[in-house]
Amino acid sequence: MSEQSKLRSEHNDDTAPIPFGRSFVASEAFRLLFREGMDLIEESAAYLDGPGREESRQLQRQAALAYAAESMRLTTRLMQVASWLLLQRAVAEGELTPEQAMQEKHKVKLTWQNSPTSDDLVSLLPERMRELIDHSLRLQERVLHLDALLSGESLLASSTSPVALQLGRLQSAFSRH
Repeated sequence: MSEQSKLRSEHNDDTAPIPFGRSFVASEAFRLLFREGMDLIEESAAYLDGPGREESRQLQRQAALAYAAESMRLTTRLMQVASWLLLQRAVAEGELTPEQAMQEKHKVKLTWQNSPTSDDLVSLLPERMRELIDHSLRLQERVLHLDALLSGESLLASSTSPVALQLGRLQSAFSRH
């Protein structure tokens, strides 16, 4: 029986839509995302503990301070992403129900974390550091998007537009009833 058939039979309706979250965390796309996230964590750790440490010693004072700040942001960002990925994998492997995962998710503190360091200072960082930062920001954006889809939050609600925020709140209020 296919994964989609299993998901439909759990809901006792062949015409019912397959819950995105359940189907996604059991998919090859999620496994690839998980592997990408874990690989990026390993690459970043290896860089920061090895060549990055040496490269940072050669930077001018301002760039060295930016490197220190950005390495902390990179590490924090990747740990948030890793926590989210591990939580979703636990759902995929049946260790947690989606409901339990939603409760645990509040401990993960998955938030958008952009770089407050100026572009001028970031441009002084070693190339590999800039690549890791860029890759982590793209991965974080994808995870945040998926998290909104999985939790049923409106993507409009994440917008900074006051109208979009109100539409998101209305959509959320009416979808509960």
